[in-house]
Amino acid sequence: MVANRLPVDVSLGEDGEPTWTRSPGGLVTALEPVMQNADGAWVGWGGSPDLELDPFDADGMRLVPVPLSERELEDYYEGFSNDTLWPLYHDVIEPPQFHRQWWESYRKVNWRFATAAAEQAAHGATVWVHDYQLQLVPAMLRQLRADVRIGYFHHIPFPALEIFAQLPWRKQVVEGLLGADLVGFQRAGDASNFVRVVRRFTDLTTRGQVITITKHGKVERHVRAAAFPISIDSKKFDALARTPEVQQRAKEIRTELGDPKVLLLGCDRLDYTKGIRHRIKAYGELLEDERLSVADTTLVQIASPSRENVGAYQQLRDDVELLVGRINGDYGELGHAAIHYMHHSYPMEEMAALYLAADVMLVTALRDGMNLVAKEYVAARSDDRGVLVLSEFTGAADELTGSILVNPHDIAGLKDAITYAVHLDPREARKRMRRLRKRVLENDVAQWSDSFLAVLTAVPVRGESGTTTHGESSDSVHAGSSGRGDDV
Repeated sequence: MVANRLPVDVSLGEDGEPTWTRSPGGLVTALEPVMQNADGAWVGWGGSPDLELDPFDADGMRLVPVPLSERELEDYYEGFSNDTLWPLYHDVIEPPQFHRQWWESYRKVNWRFATAAAEQAAHGATVWVHDYQLQLVPAMLRQLRADVRIGYFHHIPFPALEIFAQLPWRKQVVEGLLGADLVGFQRAGDASNFVRVVRRFTDLTTRGQVITITKHGKVERHVRAAAFPISIDSKKFDALARTPEVQQRAKEIRTELGDPKVLLLGCDRLDYTKGIRHRIKAYGELLEDERLSVADTTLVQIASPSRENVGAYQQLRDDVELLVGRINGDYGELGHAAIHYMHHSYPMEEMAALYLAADVMLVTALRDGMNLVAKEYVAARSDDRGVLVLSEFTGAADELTGSILVNPHDIAGLKDAITYAVHLDPREARKRMRRLRKRVLENDVAQWSDSFLAVLTAVPVRGESGTTTHGESSDSVHAGSSGRGDDV
């Protein structure tokens, strides 16, 4: 397993020995049993800068820390990953920044990850690389270890050709991904975007989802691009929401909020892709139009801190808090705030209680690879109550067909959807929720990992360690090569 982060946060204790705490998250939950059963190694950054540690064992896994300096975190992670690729891949909601220094750091760090994976993998091993921070790793790893199977999963959207084409290092990124045998995406549309990009920026042959890699006119191997929509540990979340403690806490939350007739909930990272401003604006206009009233309705908006040292995120926080304050000032009453806004994170138990307390869940992302909050809300509703308002620009919209789909850019349409959800007939709401729960409980995160790995492990292993089998030269993504994008 190769991911930007290890499944634990590592630090040095007072005695100089490494100490670690488990990182929360669905990816760790899904992949931990796979890793334990396979005697696997997990390659990733340990969470602390300038910390060099030898591989160590934890929770039945071999953990391989990759060191990153403060400067590399600025350039590779905050810079190229989150200020170049993130906005570009999310439909340029914010303008991406293109800096050659960031690209050089990204390439250098990707080579370090690939080298660490090559050193750990047994002959004929299966290597699964994760997400946009490591798009060059597949080709680099194939250059080092032609004997391994390589899978790559892209957790965020993959943009249309016309957007991806803006990236000065577009060909190097495509070549990097084509080092994999299987390239997985959240949606079929993302896989199609990737294949179209391959056709535009390489001379490789494509047929449907399959890309043929050739060398000296001979077919060397095939790369498959396909959708594998990720999910959550839905059964575990369902069980959590059924506990007496969570059920009681849900009742307490409604009491603390003044027992509103309708409780609306939004829960997001404070990110410009999540459509928080659009949601709050629509709610404010509903109060202004008197289609909703503060006496009967309350909106709880949780915006967990995210990338607080990035200017665009600082501006977003200012904008959201100004908008919340204005609406509360205009429409709030003593004992009845229009919006309860919290800029911090909550443990999973509290989130389950909030989901149970909420009558309507608002997921209005402008662009999202999947959006697991929507699936968590559904998994928590064992009472078959509650209504999900879901952006059509999330990957979850392909699966959660019992939700009320919206275009969050259409404020008038968003207002209508919220009003419809508030007044939805309880029988219709239960019918929708049962359909949603069937989908989420059957297609959980274990099914996601099993389906991806089943396709990947069916790929035949070829070549010997140390030989290069990539159809085109890998030099353009090697840490020591040219291809600098000097027009930037």
